Amino acid sequence: MKIYVTRHGQTDYNKTRMMQGRSDIPLNQVGIAQATNRRKSIGNMTFDAVYASPLCRAIQTAEIIGNVDRKDIIIDERIIEADFGPYELKGYYSTGLPMMAYWSFPELFKAPSGVETIREMRERTSSFLRELEQKNYENVLVVCHGGIIRPIRGYLEDKKNGIIWRPRPKNCEIFVYESVGGKHRLVEDIK
Repeated sequence: MKIYVTRHGQTDYNKTRMMQGRSDIPLNQVGIAQATNRRKSIGNMTFDAVYASPLCRAIQTAEIIGNVDRKDIIIDERIIEADFGPYELKGYYSTGLPMMAYWSFPELFKAPSGVETIREMRERTSSFLRELEQKNYENVLVVCHGGIIRPIRGYLEDKKNGIIWRPRPKNCEIFVYESVGGKHRLVEDIK
């Protein structure tokens, strides 16, 4: 199975560098163009299944890159963005030291009160991926978010700490993984 994992296209909150988290706003014109260009770059690729977070920015991106109708997208709560709690919709650089330290170096700093932990993100994404790997798909698209893609990549690249935190995934960057018999490998990074 090949698993195509991508971050949604740009939103106005991304543009203004806000901790968007679970706030549900659509793609902006740049985000639509990013998804459209990414679709063009993968050509006539068809997916056996298209999964998305329940947030509209991920669903819109899935429609465009997956080249499917909204009704054909499988929505899964386990790939929704991280819960930023009291830091939701705050500017990246105005969250204060505890949140900035945690979000920059989660290997070294613990999550501030009310913020989802790396362990919680790893648990829900690994549950999703283990279930996905039991399906009989040849090619599957998974559209999610900049924070939650990090434990997804950690799982699919078999990282001991379960995350790949840096570099931050770009909007509509696609990581293509091969999953065969519980073994994984990164095949391509489409930027």
